[in-house]
Amino acid sequence: MEAVSHEPLVATRSCCADRIGLARLTKLAVSGADLRPLWHTLITKLIDGTAEAGEGLDLSLIAQLLGDKPAGLAIQEQILASHQLFRSPCAVKNPRLRVLALAAATDMGSNTPIEFLLEESGIELMTLYVIPGVDLPAPLPDHDIAIVIASDSEDCRDALRQIDHAASRWPRPLLNPPRLVGHLDRDKLHRLLSGIEGLEIPATTGVAREQLLSVSRSAAVFGDIASDLAFPVIVRPRGSHAGAGLAKLDDAAAIARYLGERQEQEFFIARFVDYSGEDGLFRKCRIVFVDGRPYACHMAIADRWDIWYLNAEMSASADKRCEEETFMRTFDIGFARRHAKALAGIAERIGLDYFTIDCAENEDGDLLIFEADNTAIVHNMDPPDIFPYKAPQMRKVFDAFAAMLCRRARQDRERAA
Repeated sequence: MEAVSHEPLVATRSCCADRIGLARLTKLAVSGADLRPLWHTLITKLIDGTAEAGEGLDLSLIAQLLGDKPAGLAIQEQILASHQLFRSPCAVKNPRLRVLALAAATDMGSNTPIEFLLEESGIELMTLYVIPGVDLPAPLPDHDIAIVIASDSEDCRDALRQIDHAASRWPRPLLNPPRLVGHLDRDKLHRLLSGIEGLEIPATTGVAREQLLSVSRSAAVFGDIASDLAFPVIVRPRGSHAGAGLAKLDDAAAIARYLGERQEQEFFIARFVDYSGEDGLFRKCRIVFVDGRPYACHMAIADRWDIWYLNAEMSASADKRCEEETFMRTFDIGFARRHAKALAGIAERIGLDYFTIDCAENEDGDLLIFEADNTAIVHNMDPPDIFPYKAPQMRKVFDAFAAMLCRRARQDRERAA
């Protein structure tokens, strides 16, 4: 049994490795910049042993942005073996606050992309990677407030456990505590949110490949998995992200075909909910919660149920953008007011200081929840000439996040005084 210390942790100045960072590199990639020259420069330095730790971590990100995730993770593992603390670019020389983000050694999509939230805030961001088998630094890097940015994915679980063991002794406020992050997995979220007035969330159940094979032979097996399952169903590999392997299966033959094309052994299954509007279009919204308050992040509109923002082709339709702009501008008096009880219930039960939900409205007008996450990307990278309404809305979100950090840190100082 692991011994648990009850001595309070302390913090002091530590050596941070400076980096270009996720936000700047992602923006370069999205804008169409060629990252390969920078890749060649940094990989040459890594090979000849002259790369700084921050350059190595940037190289890992560039590899992933160029589509080579295995190489990126291998480089990251090499860098994190000797250095775990990194500093992102700050907009000012004398930051008004120091934030310590607690990350897991995982791919670029499985930690909260917090750089986008703080990029122009005048707040210093340090990221500490919590590595299996490596103790937290003693003393900790000096900071005013900390936040857990690791997700509930399998490769983050060890990091979450390690942070949780130290949480009660943390010397500063610790936001998004790991025990609450652990409730966001798809099969747990239904149990957490079930029963909230005005909210629908289909039960998501983990199933083994053999169980799905049995369903492909007889739909009666659905009853052994979950009481409300019937065709059509939504299936995805366990641990998948961004729609990878996601499919709507209408009958037993479709399940057989699906399994014939996939090698995974574990899946999630849920009943399909038709959330199309009277015009036949589907609308999926991303809502971000900051300190319990919801903010509009985006609305994707498409003629397909499996929407995410990139495949909705919002930039090609002025009508869609007009509807999204209206959704954003009227959010507080429209969408948020219609679903006030459901949104308040979500904020209370999830309990995190910062998280997002992807949702829609069902045919009865209730809030339909697809997922909740602490690592979904919230950004301001859309072209302002096409989406002029987005920058003001995202600034509201970024300002609310920074204000929450400053408020919590100030309250902690006042209590200490």
